[in-house]
Amino acid sequence: MERLFSISEVAKAFDLSVPALRYYEERGLIRPVSRRGRVRYYDHTGLERLAIAQLWHNDGLMPLADTAAVMESKHVEDRHALIAAQREGMLARVRRLTRAAAVLEHLLECPDDRPLDCPVTGAYIRARVDAALAGEEFLSDFLPAHPDEP
Repeated sequence: MERLFSISEVAKAFDLSVPALRYYEERGLIRPVSRRGRVRYYDHTGLERLAIAQLWHNDGLMPLADTAAVMESKHVEDRHALIAAQREGMLARVRRLTRAAAVLEHLLECPDDRPLDCPVTGAYIRARVDAALAGEEFLSDFLPAHPDEP
């Protein structure tokens, strides 16, 4: 007979809280194979499903809803489409964060006492104020585009 693991054993082994495991169960990510009283028990297959969910959710940074959708997908094409969409969104966020880090780096390196005295920062701020006062959409970027960026 295969060994079963209580919800508290699984929580400890996977560094999760018992409520988190219950939530994973509500989302359809894992399923207990039995209950004894109020205690849920999981088999080895259930633990593998939990490890897969953690791979996509924790390591792949996929929201739980998308993790559940990927786990429930019946065809590799569907799974790949879901994962590709997540990857593209993530890469877009990475580009925005990289750009934000470059802006902060510029601001840290600027030796001027006043931000408006900095040629880059001052020009950006003045153009932004002028556009706002003119009721125009402001499309300028703080830093010039890097030659490798589109």
